[in-house]
Amino acid sequence: MNQHDEYDDAAPPEPRVLFATAELAPLATVGGLGLAASGLVKEMLDQRAEVTVVLPDYGDRILGNSGFVESTSWDLAVPDWCGPTRARRGSAAGFGDLILVDRPGMARPHPYVDPVTGEGWPDNTERFFSFSAAIAALCAPAGEGGIGPDALHLNDWHTAATVGFAGSLPPTVLTIHTLGYQGITDAWWMSRLPYQSWRFAWYDVANPLAAAIRSVDRIISVSPNYVREILTPEGGMGLDYELSQRSASLVGIRNGIDTSIWDPHSDPHLPRKYRYKSRTRGKSEARVALLERAGWTDDGTALIGVVSRLVDQKGIDFLLGAVPYLDGMGARVVLLGSGLQWLTDWVRHAAGEHPDVLFAEVDRYDEPLAHLMFAGSDLFCMPSRFEPCGLAQMQAMAYGTPTVATAVGGLVDTIVDADADPAGGTGFLTRTVDVTGLVDALHRGLRARDSEPRFAEIVQRGMSADWSWRVPASEHLDIYRELAGLTRSAEA
Repeated sequence: MNQHDEYDDAAPPEPRVLFATAELAPLATVGGLGLAASGLVKEMLDQRAEVTVVLPDYGDRILGNSGFVESTSWDLAVPDWCGPTRARRGSAAGFGDLILVDRPGMARPHPYVDPVTGEGWPDNTERFFSFSAAIAALCAPAGEGGIGPDALHLNDWHTAATVGFAGSLPPTVLTIHTLGYQGITDAWWMSRLPYQSWRFAWYDVANPLAAAIRSVDRIISVSPNYVREILTPEGGMGLDYELSQRSASLVGIRNGIDTSIWDPHSDPHLPRKYRYKSRTRGKSEARVALLERAGWTDDGTALIGVVSRLVDQKGIDFLLGAVPYLDGMGARVVLLGSGLQWLTDWVRHAAGEHPDVLFAEVDRYDEPLAHLMFAGSDLFCMPSRFEPCGLAQMQAMAYGTPTVATAVGGLVDTIVDADADPAGGTGFLTRTVDVTGLVDALHRGLRARDSEPRFAEIVQRGMSADWSWRVPASEHLDIYRELAGLTRSAEA
């Protein structure tokens, strides 16, 4: 008997899961979806789950350095308008069973957006409805051109239309990473759906995310507080009624972070690796490197890091509204991000107006710089208007950098305000979601930074928390087992 025999005998059987996503770090990453999908799948694989990931084949401009090794391929049975569509099965980046869906028009230099115009590709509906048709085809039994999974996991609107391309699907889970993007399109697209097209009707348009909410067996939101928010008219973005109708099937599971990547003790991007007890020297050397990157001398001023997509959701305008106050508060901001052109231009203008207070890298995402910012900053800032979960605040706290954030979504689930709860605080939450609230929270965070014993306790609590995917992945596996009818009875 080997060391795992007793464990294996007690463990429930594992369903074969088809995990469908438009992003998967490091192969194709735009935002939190790619990082969350990757972290969750890797941890489920570590827990010996049987997971096959299906991802669009975005072509060599995106996947060229992925190291994808194809083992087999076959044609998929999809509607004629999708064009010839193939499943390319293989492995890449630690994902041992990965399927790329190859069809005309899927390969682009960016998954969603034309890099020249900054606008979404005009055929995104066709591209991701076709991807959904391919997912449905993969759910067929192995002898009918699919892989016959025991459970299907859909992520966001890019995969939601799958429910319109199959007469029956295996038990299906939908994760809502954000309601900000629903895939809303012209109503005539419903005529291209062979099954349950009526579920897509939403006022006078077609809404694939609404269709999936109405159809799937279980709906997961990426934090418990976000569940509460999306059931309200203020946070539901038009889908609060649909979600309330499915409230019995709706659950919040907080995201995690990939602690094999986001760990200051093993991070190759840092000038000196560190743990909590060695953080003073480690963070000091990161600070020196960060100040050099910004072109600033070290006069003891506090550094506030911001790593964010430049989109309306992230509240960067709140941050820019706070910048004029920071000099008097003894703080500077280092910002890394990319996104909407108008917001990018605004950030550049603000950096030009306040060169001693704001340094911004906004042309591209620079991962080594992001790691350096998490380590070298005194505080991290997330001024989001809404935030289903957020990953950056967990990454920052793991690096010993308390986060100042708006009190929305998963930020409430992951940050404990150190003024409201002195014994358990890990950061600072705004009292109002606006510039005034942000300035107040930043001021409280900076004041705590000046009190070394108190700040050390806040840092220690953030660094010692378990931000990994271990528990969230286990909760996902329990849902798959339950839906697939593979949960062992108490007597087993």
